[in-house]
Amino acid sequence: MESHGKRALSADQAELLRQIPSVDQLLAQPRLASLAKRIDRTLLLEVTRATLADLRAKIAAEPQTVLLVLDAATLEDRITSAVEQILSRSLQPVINATGVILHTNLGRAPLTEAAVNEFRRTATQYSNLEYDLEAGARGKRDVHTAQLLERLTGAESAIVVNNCAAAVLLVLAALAKGGEVIVSRGELIEIGDGFRIPEIMAESGATLREVGTTNRTRIADYERAINESTRLLLRVHPSNFEITGFAEKPTLEELASLSQRTNLPLVEDLGSGCLVDLSAAGITEPLVRHSIDAGVSVVVFSGDKLLGGPQAGIVAGKKEIVTRVRRHPLFRALRVDKLTIAALEATLGAYLRAALDEIPALRMIRMSANELNRRAENFLRELTPELPPGEVELEITDGTSLAGGGSTPTQSLPTKIIRIASARHSAAQLEQRLRRAAGVSVIARVEDDRLILDLRTVFPEQEPQLVKTLAAALR
Repeated sequence: MESHGKRALSADQAELLRQIPSVDQLLAQPRLASLAKRIDRTLLLEVTRATLADLRAKIAAEPQTVLLVLDAATLEDRITSAVEQILSRSLQPVINATGVILHTNLGRAPLTEAAVNEFRRTATQYSNLEYDLEAGARGKRDVHTAQLLERLTGAESAIVVNNCAAAVLLVLAALAKGGEVIVSRGELIEIGDGFRIPEIMAESGATLREVGTTNRTRIADYERAINESTRLLLRVHPSNFEITGFAEKPTLEELASLSQRTNLPLVEDLGSGCLVDLSAAGITEPLVRHSIDAGVSVVVFSGDKLLGGPQAGIVAGKKEIVTRVRRHPLFRALRVDKLTIAALEATLGAYLRAALDEIPALRMIRMSANELNRRAENFLRELTPELPPGEVELEITDGTSLAGGGSTPTQSLPTKIIRIASARHSAAQLEQRLRRAAGVSVIARVEDDRLILDLRTVFPEQEPQLVKTLAAALR
């Protein structure tokens, strides 16, 4: 009688199973034998066994589909390809032709060449990461970036953790655990990947005290909410949304004055970390120095947004309060490594030298529409001879670029975009062909059934590769 738990195999299936080579037979094949000398044998065994197990499962389900993969050579190809895929690097460079400068999904701010050089210099040798060369004793890793941040922001002290969300969590845990934090309802934001201010507040051990309404909060709302359990006042810059119309909130100076009168720290989450005035380029974001000068106790902001450096969360402000934050046990869990410090130090150095064009994100933001038009015209001159005659429509027109990365979502930069239509492929098909291109993937936009390229976020040295990849996609 046939078992209820396992269906009986047919004679054809049983014969197919008998034809499957053994693991030892496969590993004796020339390519796999050679591969076994270059990689960990355990990995090769695991992949070989998994490939054979998959084949057995397919024979049991659909034996007619596996006749072509039973020979050793075909299985050898499959095993080799699977190993190569495992060993290949998943993280790889792409060409960002979207016009979104701080593209979160594409790694946000590209680093300066100086930062890359510092990586090489610091990563391949020992360094004085936590060693005081003058005293010949253990030091603190904060010193490498602290003075630079203090000069650029006007803060008395500064420390660095691994991202801005971590900085918010650390500050709340250090200053407000077991107490209340007053924040406007209009600032209870959610940013990317589900980071919500109320939830991070709960994780820190502090209690959220909401004041005002979504669109209108006054300084009197903060004053009435203060009690013996209040530990700090929190101001959150809504960098990823905007409330307009019948809206009101206290000025930074009003909150700073209340902080001083009540001896309660005022903490501001600025998010984007803008260190220089970018209004001439079309970006209007509050400056970190303005908050420090206004009397904010502690400002937290990101390193890889408008600052243009590596992923990091920066805590800058009054020395006594930053010291309290640094002493909290979470600081060690959230601190950054030597590579982040090296990259941040190099990036901040560019600010101090007024070499803003060395910072890719700032260079892209400050790029004029005229320069982008010239680049687009040169690009099309190189591209056109590579295209099939009469099949592709190319047009340069006005468009907009975005800062992105959770920063300035409503503020756009005037740009010149290249609009492309193909007789062979739809815009969606072209976008897919570019994204899946061999070599370097290209990330573009689709609007009104046209492929859109914005060269603002394409490095000039990438343009020849973009021409080659685009020409191949259009054929």
